[in-house]
Amino acid sequence: MAFKKIIKIQPSDIETFVNLAHNCEFDIDVAEIDKERLTIDGKSILGVLNLDLKKALIVSCNGEDEEFSRFMEEHAA
Repeated sequence: MAFKKIIKIQPSDIETFVNLAHNCEFDIDVAEIDKERLTIDGKSILGVLNLDLKKALIVSCNGEDEEFSRFMEEHAA
């Protein structure tokens, strides 16, 4: 199931986000809301650390994982 979600995370959430993304068997792309064409790999801690977390993020993926989905719902913008 493909989906796009808009989330808002804090720097303290990055490690959890990346760890949950690593457990997923599908690709996860993340982009700042105003730079949607410039995506990074959601499984890359360095990539996520370089995002401007003051802005909302768009997360796109083509799969479903219960824990990752729960994190996304908790951080929905």
